[in-house]
Amino acid sequence: MPRNKSIILLSVGHACVDVYQGAVAALVPFFVAERAYGYAAASGIVLAASLLSSVVQPLFGAVTDRWALPWLLPVSTVAGGVGIAVSGVFESYALTLAFVALSGIGVAAYHPEAARVARLASRGRHSAMGWFSLGGNLGFAAAPLLVTAVVAAGGLRLSPLLVLPALAGSVLCLPVLRALGGTAGGRTGRAVVGTDDRASFLKLSLAVVCRSIVFVGLSTFVALYAQQRVGGGAAAGAAALFVLYLGGAVGTVVGGNLADRWDRVRVVRWACLVSLVAVAGVVFVPGPLFYVFVALTSAGLYVPFSLLITLGQDYLPSRVGTASGVTLGLTVSVGGIASPVLGGIADASSLQVALLPLIALPALSWLAVRDLREPA
Repeated sequence: MPRNKSIILLSVGHACVDVYQGAVAALVPFFVAERAYGYAAASGIVLAASLLSSVVQPLFGAVTDRWALPWLLPVSTVAGGVGIAVSGVFESYALTLAFVALSGIGVAAYHPEAARVARLASRGRHSAMGWFSLGGNLGFAAAPLLVTAVVAAGGLRLSPLLVLPALAGSVLCLPVLRALGGTAGGRTGRAVVGTDDRASFLKLSLAVVCRSIVFVGLSTFVALYAQQRVGGGAAAGAAALFVLYLGGAVGTVVGGNLADRWDRVRVVRWACLVSLVAVAGVVFVPGPLFYVFVALTSAGLYVPFSLLITLGQDYLPSRVGTASGVTLGLTVSVGGIASPVLGGIADASSLQVALLPLIALPALSWLAVRDLREPA
C-alpha cells in the first residue's frame, strides 16, 4: 500500500477514536439537563474518562513494548465508541461512570500501538506523523458538533448512534495492518536501534506538561476572556475558541513539514519562543489583535505536537510504546488537573491574573529543551 494512503487511513481512524475524548465533555450538559446531575457528579464523569485514560496509557505502552499488538487498533476503537454510546442508555450513575471509563480505557489502549503502527507506515517522515496527529486533533474538535447533532435531536436515548465513528475507524485500520503484515506483528515488531536517553526524555516530558497546561488553560477560559478583551458577547468567545482549534489543526501539519527541513529539536525550541510571545499577547493585548495572538499561540503549541511524540520515541528506542503513552497520555492529564487551579485564582482575583502563569510555561519549556540534541 502507498505510504500516503496508509497515513490517510490511520489519520481518519485516529479522528474516529479521538471523537470520544471530546464527546465526554460534550455529553455533560445533556446529563445535567436530563438527569439533574450536579457539578460534582458531572465532573466525576469527565474525570472517569480523562484521568483513567491518561494514567492507563503508559501501561498499555509498556505492554506493547514487549509484544506488538496491532489487533488493539480495531478492538480499542470499538471499545471507545461502545462506552460512549451506551453511557446514555442507563439511568444508573454507577453504570454511566463504568461505560465512560470503558471508553477511556479503549482510547488509552489505542494510542501507544497506533503511534507505533503510524511510525512504521510513515517510514520515519515527520510530515506523515504530523498528518496522523492532525486526525486526532480534528476528531477532538468535531466531537461537540457530532454529539449535539445526535443527542439534541432526541435526547440521550439516541446515544447508541455515537458508535458509528468507532465502527468506521475499526474498519479503516484493517487495510493498513494487512499491508504492513509481519512488520506490524511479532514480539516487538521492530529492531531496537540506539540506546535509551532517559534524561532527555524526562526533559521532553516536562515540555509536554507545560504545553498541556497552557493549551487546556486557554481552551477553558479563552472564550470568557475574549468577551472581556474584545467585547461582542458569546460570539466573540466562540470566535476565539474556533481560532485556537483551527490554528492547532494547521500547526500540526506545518510542524511536520518544518521538521523535514530542519531538525525537530530546533523547531520545538523556536515554537516555545513563539508561544512565549503569543501567550503574553493574549493576556495583555486588547482589541482585534487579540485574535492574532490567539492564532499565534495555537500555532506555537501545535507545531511541535507530533514532533514531541516522535522525539520521545527516539529518546526511548527500546520503549517506543511507553514513550508514546507518556507523551500522548500521562503528561497531558496535568493540563486538566491545573485548570481548576486557574479557575480558583480567577475567582479570587481576575481572569487576567489567572492567565499570567501561562506566560512563564513556554519559557520553562524552552529551558527544558534548550540542551536537547536530535537523536541519531
